Amino acid sequence: MPILYHELSRQFHLYNDEVSYIIGVLENGQMENLYYGARIRDRESFAHLHKESYVPMGAYACPEPSTLSLQHTRQEYPSFGTGDFRYPAYEVLQKNGSIVMEPKLVSHAIFAGKKKLEPLPATYVEKDTEADSLELTLEDALTGLRIVLSYTIYNALPVITRSVRFENGGKEKLVLKKAMSVNVDLPDGDFEMLHLTGAWSRERFVRMRPLDEGVQGIYSMCGCSSAEHNPFLALKRPDATEAAGEVYGFSFVYSGNFVGQVEVSTHDAARVMMGIHPHLFSWPLEPGEGFQTPEAVMVYSASGMNHMSQVYHELYRTRLCRGVWRDRVRPVLLNNWEATLMDFDEEKILRIAEKGRDVGVELFVLDDGWFGARNDDHAGLGDWVVNTKKLPDGITGLAKKVEAMGLKFGLWIEPEMVNKDSDLYRAHPDWIFSAPGRFDCPSRNQHVLDFSRPEVVDYIHGMISKVIREASISYIKWDMNRYITACYSAAADAEHQGTIMHRYILGVYDLYTRLTTEFPDILFESCASGGARFDPGMLYFAPQAWTSDDTDANERMRIQYGSSFVYPISSTGAHVSAVPNQQTVRTTPIQTRANVAFFGAFGYELDLNELSEEELAQVREQIVYFKEHRETIQMGTYWRLRSPFEGNQNETAWMTVSPDKREAVVFYGQTLNHPNLGGLRLRLCGLDPAAEYEVVCGEEKSVHFGDELMNVGLILDRFEFYRRGGDFASFLYTLKAI
Repeated sequence: MPILYHELSRQFHLYNDEVSYIIGVLENGQMENLYYGARIRDRESFAHLHKESYVPMGAYACPEPSTLSLQHTRQEYPSFGTGDFRYPAYEVLQKNGSIVMEPKLVSHAIFAGKKKLEPLPATYVEKDTEADSLELTLEDALTGLRIVLSYTIYNALPVITRSVRFENGGKEKLVLKKAMSVNVDLPDGDFEMLHLTGAWSRERFVRMRPLDEGVQGIYSMCGCSSAEHNPFLALKRPDATEAAGEVYGFSFVYSGNFVGQVEVSTHDAARVMMGIHPHLFSWPLEPGEGFQTPEAVMVYSASGMNHMSQVYHELYRTRLCRGVWRDRVRPVLLNNWEATLMDFDEEKILRIAEKGRDVGVELFVLDDGWFGARNDDHAGLGDWVVNTKKLPDGITGLAKKVEAMGLKFGLWIEPEMVNKDSDLYRAHPDWIFSAPGRFDCPSRNQHVLDFSRPEVVDYIHGMISKVIREASISYIKWDMNRYITACYSAAADAEHQGTIMHRYILGVYDLYTRLTTEFPDILFESCASGGARFDPGMLYFAPQAWTSDDTDANERMRIQYGSSFVYPISSTGAHVSAVPNQQTVRTTPIQTRANVAFFGAFGYELDLNELSEEELAQVREQIVYFKEHRETIQMGTYWRLRSPFEGNQNETAWMTVSPDKREAVVFYGQTLNHPNLGGLRLRLCGLDPAAEYEVVCGEEKSVHFGDELMNVGLILDRFEFYRRGGDFASFLYTLKAI
């Protein structure tokens, strides 16, 4: 069992082949982090890792002659008011107005496997032998508050998951004002912080900054994880690269407001925290009541950033995603949105679907505009009844006609939103978030339904499930096209308004749970104006997400590259769209558009009837190629090779390698062409050094050993870029072991 408890030293050692995490009990009964990093040999006591001494102006946690100053101690779950002046991991308001807490360890439990965190999404195990768990129960004697710190370490991966449960075991009401899911105190601040930032249509761009004294962080107060900051950050040593060096990753399995921050003290210690954002959060705990925080997933890598990402990919693809689609390759998809917007009828839709059938598409998806009075974005949201003026035979009839072509049928929904011009709003105007006496701040002419109210979730579930039940639907695209403003629930009193943001997300999870349970064979794809809710919480319910509304191939190189730091390739929806591109008005070669989109859940977002015969022939070839190699692309090991965020930022390269290392697919793309440059060598990764590979790029073939490809590299002819269109040209290499 990879969790040991040393009774005499009162220390816990969580470990596997790659990582060690060591916790001790301080003399005042609180918890201390003694070590987190590469695997070290176990011993009966790690007391020598605890250091303390008299500190000028220090406040001490025990009577003299103790020199225990919590300000200078690596704590496991710190509070405020007992000598540590850094940010605390939690804050509990007591009846007398005090927030001072002194929780001490009262018990612990070590067990095989991992408990479920329902109703919250979380990673899981299929067998108890896959992981082991530790629960530390701390209690504040004065208030009766119990804090249960939960840890799970996976045996085969350098992964430790963290969450916290608060239980009011006292006689008076408490109010939880802050509740982080993870706190890690590191002994120094010699790191660079990597995070993923952006906005609509340029989500998850990679940013890196050296840590400095003070607080640096990321957050969302949008009601969802947001396009601005993804709920992930990593700390890497300054000399760490993709292939080598020490990296700590922190990812939050949650879809609502969050904060992730690193505080570097003036004594050069780094404190990492991640959890629900405390702004707009206030959770009353009556005696006997509890609160469970979402899960944070920590990954340690001693082998650089690629290894960290590969661990997240494997864990999230196989032990966060669930259901029948978890281990299946994704179907080639055709979506009508960029082809028609909401201006369509059944004839137009069937004509697009038929052309998709002819070129090898497997799934046709009908997007926004099929319901209610939905002809533009001013009306209809919330009225999930088919518009028979557009579709006289309804969704049921359309689905039958599409399936008769040999295609599967999919449907777009946006269940969390409503237009004021809708039957739903006219019947229930109090069902939206709206602050009394204030302007509602609409976005995209729509408002957010109050999913903190079970009756609202029940109503939407009834309408959506009826549509799905009556038609043959294989895929659902679940959209969410605005952030939350005026977060006030008409169903909650003043004391409970601080619970609404979290209860809203619990309502979203509840509806997802009902629909995925009732329709287990449907492939769900999450979407939030593209990538505004692309987070691990969503992956638990929907194994793929629409990565971004920006389908421009050049922008997608950066968006998909950034997404790869945490999210598996099988989860990233990636489509070929028409040019000039709808978002950037840029024209890129159809070959490059496909080469980029191959590395995701591949599909098309255009009217194939508008393509030339030459372009249609290319589309047929693209689909044949993808079907042949999608197992390797979507389920293989992913490696980043060239970053569009570093160096000249003109090149992007990545590759995937099959689990047996017998096949690989390599992508290299450029932004702008430059004249008269020399040759380029692209070193590959993850191959069998002793294997002999046939390398195919277009009509060119050559044979190389794996060690040559990884140490010398592929030699690219830059003049070939001219023949491929110059700007935005790309290469796609296929490697097969002979």
